[in-house]
Amino acid sequence: MREYRLRCTGCGAGFEDDGIRLDCPHDHAPALLRTEYDERRFVVEADRSIRRFRRWLPQGREIATAADMAVYRSTALAGRLGIDELWIAFNGWWPERGATLRTATFKELEAYAVLGRMGPDETRTLVVASAGNTAAAFADACTVNDLPLVVVVPAAAFARVAAIARIGPSVKVVALEDAEYEEAIAFSRQLAAGGDFVLEGGVRNVGRRDGLGIVMLAAAEAIGAIPDYYVQAVGSAAGALGVREAAHRLVGDGRYGDRIPQLLLAQNAPFTPLHDAWSAGAQVLLERSPAETRLQLAQIGAPVLSNQTPPYAIAGGVREALAESHGTVYAVENAEMVDAMMLFAECEGIDIDPEAGIATAALMRAARGGALERGRPVLLNVTGGGRSGRAREARDARPALQLSRAEVAAGATDAVRSLLFSSRL
Repeated sequence: MREYRLRCTGCGAGFEDDGIRLDCPHDHAPALLRTEYDERRFVVEADRSIRRFRRWLPQGREIATAADMAVYRSTALAGRLGIDELWIAFNGWWPERGATLRTATFKELEAYAVLGRMGPDETRTLVVASAGNTAAAFADACTVNDLPLVVVVPAAAFARVAAIARIGPSVKVVALEDAEYEEAIAFSRQLAAGGDFVLEGGVRNVGRRDGLGIVMLAAAEAIGAIPDYYVQAVGSAAGALGVREAAHRLVGDGRYGDRIPQLLLAQNAPFTPLHDAWSAGAQVLLERSPAETRLQLAQIGAPVLSNQTPPYAIAGGVREALAESHGTVYAVENAEMVDAMMLFAECEGIDIDPEAGIATAALMRAARGGALERGRPVLLNVTGGGRSGRAREARDARPALQLSRAEVAAGATDAVRSLLFSSRL
């Protein structure tokens, strides 16, 4: 089924995919892998879900989904901001527009692509770390397809997951008390070191980036061209990198334009590691003390944008993408985010998540500041929205396992293995 190969952005080596590889096997500095598809033309198949883009998704096995997103041309918001051609990629729950992402976030795009990338004979349990949205997306997708999954989340994020995702018997949520996202990542890596588990890998997983790249494919389908500007709020920036890679494939097709869009990215101040490094012209992320990081994270209104180690300096990463596209990163305050969320709801008639409010605020600032050339198409990625229209899935849900800091420090991976073993009896 695999009609593609992997290519290392560091050394250029190419090799076949096994469905779970995250890194180049050769000895060199860290570098992201990319997919190279046998099909070089953009092909949209006859399907009413994201599966219509399967020719440019890493297929290893069949995964069932009815999920889709919507791309439409704005009139109301565009008029308020004075933008001639504003397109909105709505990733959420808005069936009237054709957006049917049950967890109301674009993380569903990556979940189905990652699961579809894995081989049909893979029996190990996938491990995913998340601050909330990714956990909900993977839990829902694995429940639908009855696939084994362990999701590791900070305990404070569990309510968000349970409110929107179906959590079936094949899915086990492990909640870490008093933990941040980085601690969930660290514990997931500990789990994956054992032979029973396989690590999803975040931005290093080509399935995640190609899945999020669906946003650009759907935009090209709707617009008929690659937009000149792309606006998105970022934590790890996996979505922006996926969009960039998809845009390169469209350039290679030859029918949609000859350059990738300018990346206009946004982070939630005061926690803005990508903005700070890029604005300073730094080659690597600037150092922050643990105390400063905790203080800043406690102040942001969009907690899903809390990735402390985004792939900035790595080959194929954010610094390279910003340089190539002559992009920029905005630092957006909470007050701006709230104003943008209210304006979007007023103009477009649907609620959006805080991170989408960050992106909308960045768009507003770009429009006011003259950063957008008149007459050029702009794509705003609303990464989550329509949550108010989704019914709560499980009001009394509890995590399968809740671990204290002491239990995690003592090595609680055996407790997770015991949980999985007992559930399979």
